[in-house]
Amino acid sequence: MAAGSFEGQYVWHPAADDSQLARACTDVRAGRYFGAQQVLLDARDDFDLRAHRSLVLASEAADSDLAERWLAEEPSAESALLWARVAMLRALRTADAGDHRAPALTRIAETACERAAALWPQDPTPWVAQLALARLNRPADPAPQGLLTGPPGPWYLFARILRLDPWNREAHHRFLSFFFTRYGGSASARWDVASFLSHRAPATSALRLLPLVALVEEYNSTAPLADRTWEQSQWRSTAMAIYHNWLPTVSGYRFTPVLDLAYLAHALFMARRELEAREVFTAMGPYASRMPWSVFGAPDEQLTKARRSCGLPVPAGT
Repeated sequence: MAAGSFEGQYVWHPAADDSQLARACTDVRAGRYFGAQQVLLDARDDFDLRAHRSLVLASEAADSDLAERWLAEEPSAESALLWARVAMLRALRTADAGDHRAPALTRIAETACERAAALWPQDPTPWVAQLALARLNRPADPAPQGLLTGPPGPWYLFARILRLDPWNREAHHRFLSFFFTRYGGSASARWDVASFLSHRAPATSALRLLPLVALVEEYNSTAPLADRTWEQSQWRSTAMAIYHNWLPTVSGYRFTPVLDLAYLAHALFMARRELEAREVFTAMGPYASRMPWSVFGAPDEQLTKARRSCGLPVPAGT
């Protein structure tokens, strides 16, 4: 799916150019679930799309009773999945806020994930939602061979997901985030896991971006020459390989993978490869994500700075 052209403003909504999903989000905000049912059914043959759509819909539904009401009125794999996603988001948000309700909401979310998985066993998405919750209870399964540090973590759950969908995008990102320092991991484990997962993936896979995600996670603006890190040959070659091998595949996606494109555009821009970054920004069209830009300052300002450096139009007055 080709992104639309830039028309003077950024579009921040995560539905991006998935027009069906955008309409379903409008329905959810209005208290209707028929659109959500349709877009999730339509994505049954594409687990990455199903994961993306269910997460975006859950972010719209998390502050209402729509998911609970839909599940009560029309129990199905789709209504159970949305409820699992909503319960997951609520548990993570309360835990991150230090709310005393977090343990109870985590148990509710885990039960919701198990119910959704039982209703459609082929779907990895409920297990991906459960993987997102793993950072709250910190399982310590032994790591497989091939990792230098052998970091314990939710390896059994991750392996279960990979049996259903070996290159599931969200599962890999959720698994890597388990090892982020802010969630109780360590820098050595984060690098080890990012390298291990990315090298397993095909050269044409967006999962090759995982080390760049870990690099942003480690960013410390007070460190000497912090902004020059991406100019190092290791990171420049990583970004260029993804540019050459993965970017050409994006036109075949059913929606523009804005977040993955943003990480690649950012890495190329920081590596002073403006010509290549310009091509990635063009593939994004007007669609924008707050990550990775928000790590470096106000996301709209950082995105505008990068686009301007690449000779691309920016919103008026910025």
